[in-house]
Amino acid sequence: MKALNREIMALALPAIVSNITTPLLGLIDVAIVGHFGAAAYLGAIAVGTTMFNMLYWLFAFLRMGTAGIAAQAHGAANEAEASATLRRGLLMAVGFGTLLLALAVPLCAVASWLLHVEGEVAPQAHTYFFIAIAGAPAVLGTYVLNGWLLGRQNTRLPMWVALMTNVANTTLSLTFVFGLGWRIEGVALGTALSQWLGFAVCLIATVRRYRPQPVAWGELVRRSALARLFRVNVHIFLRTLCLVAVTMWFTRRGGEFGVNVLAANALLMQLFMFFSYFSDGFAFAAEALAGKAEGAGNRAALLAVERASLRRGLEVAIAFTAVYLLAGRWIVTLLTDVPEVVATAHTFLPWAVAVPLCGILAFIYDGIFIGLTRTRTMLLSMFFAMLLYFAVERLLSPSMGNHALWLAFLLYLLTRGIYLRLRFPHRP
Repeated sequence: MKALNREIMALALPAIVSNITTPLLGLIDVAIVGHFGAAAYLGAIAVGTTMFNMLYWLFAFLRMGTAGIAAQAHGAANEAEASATLRRGLLMAVGFGTLLLALAVPLCAVASWLLHVEGEVAPQAHTYFFIAIAGAPAVLGTYVLNGWLLGRQNTRLPMWVALMTNVANTTLSLTFVFGLGWRIEGVALGTALSQWLGFAVCLIATVRRYRPQPVAWGELVRRSALARLFRVNVHIFLRTLCLVAVTMWFTRRGGEFGVNVLAANALLMQLFMFFSYFSDGFAFAAEALAGKAEGAGNRAALLAVERASLRRGLEVAIAFTAVYLLAGRWIVTLLTDVPEVVATAHTFLPWAVAVPLCGILAFIYDGIFIGLTRTRTMLLSMFFAMLLYFAVERLLSPSMGNHALWLAFLLYLLTRGIYLRLRFPHRP
């Protein structure tokens, strides 16, 4: 068990660093644009970053689907299938990336409509979008590489690539903006180029380290393999749509309760996001190790992975709960000094404190079920949880207001975790 715990930590810690590093790309752009002297530029970056977060979130299946299949191939010592999985994933990334480039204009229009982009912010946001979307194929390709490397039990390479990408983004954006005198164009170009650089470095390092086997075209497009990949990815895509629906409704309903509630909910959600960066690291470890055990046909190892992952995950959840319980009010005052927002956030803080313990089962079992490629079960857990979320919120919000929204969110997290726990094959 000690060896397994060390293996979990060796996979989880670099993944946590990568998770924390990823949002820095957007923060770097915001920091640079914040010195342009006009609020429209800052608004454009905020909107543009949100556009891409929404867009790329829908393609998370490229990482998850690749990771589970690659982990099982690794566990079965099937290098031919592992190599084919990498190439199939990259082909999908190229195809979807090219499609995003071709549909840039309507995608920008739809995103602008959803986010109500107008006034002087609109032209700057559109400029940022049309330049930064050049990095889309690289981002999707990096998703595939990160998933494949996770399946090979390697989270260190993605971590170093993420760090390098952020350094490159900072350097390029500063050069274009303050060296060449460009404005929003320089920030967007710096972001896109750094994404391509990160993808290229990750691809070269992956090929040099693992030397994937050549794959004949007939094997690459083998119907059974493509059908499995398609099935897994469709399930994850639909699951992501359900997740997006829950997240967007949470924001929308909070806004209907007033601007102070909207701001307080957004602030408290940062506590959830920070917790998710850590819990996702352990979910990634569970994903890699569960897939490896499944591929090797070792059910005893799979059960050991489940127990150890749950133990580590619960330790993280308890630690975050303790921190938020003891220092939650102080954290809120660090994030904002607007008295009305602070007071509102303090009112709903107990709900945010409960999120880690309510959500940890969902995080850990999501990782395990991705490794097992039992994505249909994941989709069903998300779908039932989403239905309960909307039902509870609609039923109780007239009497409980924003408290009903938070209660529905906690039940949504609990339902996902409990459903997957019950569907996990516990017998060896």
